[in-house]
Amino acid sequence: MHNTIHTLTRSDDVVIVGGGLAGLFCALKLAPRPVTLISAAPLGLGASSAWAQGGIAAAVAEGDTPEAHAADTVAVGGGIVDQAVALGIAREAAPRIHDLLAYGVPFDRDLEGRLAVGREAAHSARRIVHVRGDGAGAAIIAALSDAVRRTPSIRVIEGLVAEALLTEDGAVTGLRLREAGDAAAQPILLAARMVVLATGGIGHLYAVTTNPREASGSGLAIAARAGAVIADPEFVQFHPTAIMVGRDPAPLATEALRGEGATLINGRGERFMAARHPLAELAPRDIVARGVFAEISAGRGAFLDARQALGARFADRFPSVHASCIAAGIDPATQPIPIAPAAHYHMGGIAVDDRGRSSIDGLWAGGEASSTGAHGANRLASNSLLEAVVYAARIADDIAGRTTPSPARLADVPTPRDGAPDAAAVKRLRMLMSTHVGVIRNGDGLADAVRSFAALEREATSIAVRNMATAALLVVASAWNRRESRGAHFRSDHAADVPPLAQRTMTTLAAVREIADSLCERPTPRTAQPMTA
Repeated sequence: MHNTIHTLTRSDDVVIVGGGLAGLFCALKLAPRPVTLISAAPLGLGASSAWAQGGIAAAVAEGDTPEAHAADTVAVGGGIVDQAVALGIAREAAPRIHDLLAYGVPFDRDLEGRLAVGREAAHSARRIVHVRGDGAGAAIIAALSDAVRRTPSIRVIEGLVAEALLTEDGAVTGLRLREAGDAAAQPILLAARMVVLATGGIGHLYAVTTNPREASGSGLAIAARAGAVIADPEFVQFHPTAIMVGRDPAPLATEALRGEGATLINGRGERFMAARHPLAELAPRDIVARGVFAEISAGRGAFLDARQALGARFADRFPSVHASCIAAGIDPATQPIPIAPAAHYHMGGIAVDDRGRSSIDGLWAGGEASSTGAHGANRLASNSLLEAVVYAARIADDIAGRTTPSPARLADVPTPRDGAPDAAAVKRLRMLMSTHVGVIRNGDGLADAVRSFAALEREATSIAVRNMATAALLVVASAWNRRESRGAHFRSDHAADVPPLAQRTMTTLAAVREIADSLCERPTPRTAQPMTA
């Protein structure tokens, strides 16, 4: 690693931070323009995209239209989807699928050789393109990683984390980087006038998540610290059925199990979803997540029971879920599977326009780190991979249309010392997020969490922990401030939606800190329930 440091400091390249779908696709689309791609983990390994079991939504089948796809997206998004954005993405789906085919992604085809399309929740037509059933994410990331490594204009640097975005007069001048997991390492300064943040989501801020460790909101935090506008941070989607077997991230029990007739029961063996929604186990994801969370909070526990529906056929039909259970000593053919809702996808992120530009000159954002307005308060299944490739291509186009700016100079940039991450503080942050900023929220719990994260952000000696606290504070303060329930944001003390609040949140770190300061001045009510793990 050290032999690259001297070349890092004099880069005029476009710099992309993140080796997931948005980062890889953007780098390929920029070729042959020189690009430096920085990835904390080896390419593709720290990317949520690689875990995606679904696929990419695209109106490519006969009789389907981008307009119908956009209408489904709007219907699911809780009244705050930007309709023009949703339609634009749906219309660009087919050309982006063809790009992916050209980069070597082996999408499933039917007997006539056309792309095979499947159906997923809340889509009005069959429009999900898959790879070998449930392997789309991994196959896309593998194909793009190979294509990136074969492209001479892309310089890949693995094992570095971006810990600060450097700006001057409201424009990007570079990044401060450090070797991943090594607080004692010297920081590395990288001059850059054009930076694309594609750092992924925030799932790892939660104690229970399906996301890899790298998804801890670092891009959100460094952009916010540099003054970027942040959109919709309170909207976090939870997957209702993560398998609770002590693994971090938690493996998923796919929704398809419930599609095959598996039921949700509590520790007493009672089904609990039929009383909550006419579709019972097949209700919308946020409603199922709340049902599961309520049983766990009441101390009854929650389980996915496939004994009748699948029994001995489980291993053949769902080999990866079966393997996760067996590894943990559970036989899903004869035993119910313990489950809990897990943080899965962040609808919020760095606010960007239709070209992926943030509010900071020279900073673009794509993929889960961005918020385009496409998802609103609830993401439609398989729209996230589509949004990532559509915006990655738009960002590449926008950058390609610019003349190369004069190189940035990084004179006198302070490089603060970094402390070792405090494992206990991280564990407490993740626990508070799951308990108070999870599936069911209330004002007192949110206020407690705001105070805790504001204190941690001020006091943390580790830059990585401080960035986690910054990202957590953006989510929780915005959740406290939205006194209604909408989409994935549900408050037990404000359980209805409030029509005048049917608009996106636009905030900054300064605004969020004002909320924290006002809450820190109030006396703490002691009505909060004790925390349960």
